Amino acid sequence: MPKVKTRSAAKKRFRKVGGTKVRIKRAKAFRRHLLTKKSRNTKRGLRKTAYVGKADIKRILPLLPY
Repeated sequence: MPKVKTRSAAKKRFRKVGGTKVRIKRAKAFRRHLLTKKSRNTKRGLRKTAYVGKADIKRILPLLPY
């Protein structure tokens, strides 16, 4: 059986978190530009990682086979 190819875009954006429950870490959006109008607290909150929602995990897991 041939090897499954990992989607490079997904590999760069998502990280699987171990444990019994499958969770996928992701970075938060709205951190690239137009930062002058965002408050200090908003920008600080955007630095933290977030988790992919339950509805989207089914779509993303096949992109990260390993």
